[in-house]
Amino acid sequence: MNDEKRVPKRIAQTLTNSLKGGVVPRTGLPYITVGRKNEIEALLHDVDIVSEGGASFRFIVGKYGSGKSFLLQTIRNYVMDRGFIVADADLSPERRLQGTKGQGLATYRELISNLSTKTKPEGGAVTLLLDKWINKIQAECMEESKFLPGSVEFSLEVDKKIYFTLSSLSELVHGFEFGNILSKYYHAYIDGDDDMKMKIVRWFRGEYTRKTDAKEALGVNIIITDDDWYEYIKLFAMFFRLAGYSGMMIMVDELVNIYKIPNAITRQYNYEKMLTMYNDTLQGKAKYLGIIMGATPQTLEDKRRGIYSYEALRSRLSEGKFSRPGMRDLLSPVIRLDPLTPEEMLVLCGKLADIHAGLYDYAKTLADRDLGDFIKLEYSRIGASENITPREVIRDFIELLDLLYQNPKLSINELLNSEGFDFAKPDNESDNVDENFVEFTL
Repeated sequence: MNDEKRVPKRIAQTLTNSLKGGVVPRTGLPYITVGRKNEIEALLHDVDIVSEGGASFRFIVGKYGSGKSFLLQTIRNYVMDRGFIVADADLSPERRLQGTKGQGLATYRELISNLSTKTKPEGGAVTLLLDKWINKIQAECMEESKFLPGSVEFSLEVDKKIYFTLSSLSELVHGFEFGNILSKYYHAYIDGDDDMKMKIVRWFRGEYTRKTDAKEALGVNIIITDDDWYEYIKLFAMFFRLAGYSGMMIMVDELVNIYKIPNAITRQYNYEKMLTMYNDTLQGKAKYLGIIMGATPQTLEDKRRGIYSYEALRSRLSEGKFSRPGMRDLLSPVIRLDPLTPEEMLVLCGKLADIHAGLYDYAKTLADRDLGDFIKLEYSRIGASENITPREVIRDFIELLDLLYQNPKLSINELLNSEGFDFAKPDNESDNVDENFVEFTL
């Protein structure tokens, strides 16, 4: 491998371990991105709209292991490079869009704890973003004001600037209270009151569950709740724009956990919240906000318990009669992931072979013909053309590379033709729920 193309070992190790474990790595994706060019371009068009003050909402739909999470992470890295704030969360039984036991608020907390920027891509950027906003306001006041920083007059000028800047938030639900708490954060910042700053950050994270606690700590009578957390996401999107960023993208994966909710009424409440988010973005009620959600085909299309069971969403999201595999309308709200072609998988395996050789410092021995034989074998499985996923092929291939590295005398043909080499098992995760229990909770 050429030195200029060599992947740093730290990143190569992360890529190899993550892919072999069947999960999407957070770093190094450009080294292994193959295909999905049209899907990425469609989503980046949304990004341009959002940065100009618009909003967008997309569903990415594909089978387990088809590349939904990979595409989400790829877009995540793209938009951070373009000056966006990104927040992502996976739904679970404890995290939903709406719930009676704080499950919606739990999703909000996960999103806020995962706030990421280009300079802090691992998340936890709330305090950084608040401090950057204050520094921006102070810098603007220093240019415009005749008073010296640190003086009472200068502090009053900054206060005026803050209220003027945040006045655009007052048109949104809870905008006045949001701006008031931001002002409190500024004064705590100036006074060096780290205890107050932490209390305010806790409030922004949704950690106060009783209004009396918020009143005692901050002197405010409002907290972020399960019912209104999405309103604060819209406020954050506007605020980040005021802080100098391009906008905000939130990414919610594993919608299957809403599909699996056993109680029909609870599912409907979650789909109702989803509809609210969808309508807000398409009707212009949200600004500088992009939303992407990941789902399996059954989660979307099942008319009994999936997203299509909620008629208002089904009528908005149903695919037209002209779309088909290989020719999808990528400008529609739903982006369906067609399988990667064998040719694209061949290119991906070539990249992985290079990365593996660089990680373990050996000369790459696999020729293009060897890679071709591996791909042919993978796609010769019964039903492979319909059911095989990149996750399975990748896990098989990395296992193959590991075995060849650990057994130098072994040839790839011996390994592929031996009974000792087993295909990676397909993901056993299922959208299916035992029909005898679908409407009961314990």
